[in-house]
Amino acid sequence: MRSIRREDTPVVVEGDGVELRTTPIGGELSVAFVRLPAGADLGPGLKGMPNDLCPCPHWGYMLSGRLKMRTEDGDKVYEAGDAFYWGPGHAPAALDDCEYVDFSPTHQFKEVLDHLTSGAAASA
Repeated sequence: MRSIRREDTPVVVEGDGVELRTTPIGGELSVAFVRLPAGADLGPGLKGMPNDLCPCPHWGYMLSGRLKMRTEDGDKVYEAGDAFYWGPGHAPAALDDCEYVDFSPTHQFKEVLDHLTSGAAASA
């Protein structure tokens, strides 16, 4: 077994107050440490993904703040202290400065991160 510390995890996405750090952890899962400033909306970055939403499932815990998760079935708000499962088909928007940790299938999450960081949404 090993422990993973946020500050030791590589930054994959950074800018405008957004920070996403991720690394594989055991087998087929990755852990992500995510900070979003109030008003951050990842929806535009997901344009071009299936239904313009994140197709990767995530299991995690809200450490601070509030986050609105948009889905095809409607919006739901998550706040500090909430454990969550976000199934495929979602787009997060920070209502307050927020921070969460999540666990996702490595291969699926990498596809989403590659899309976000490649600028593919701008050409979709």
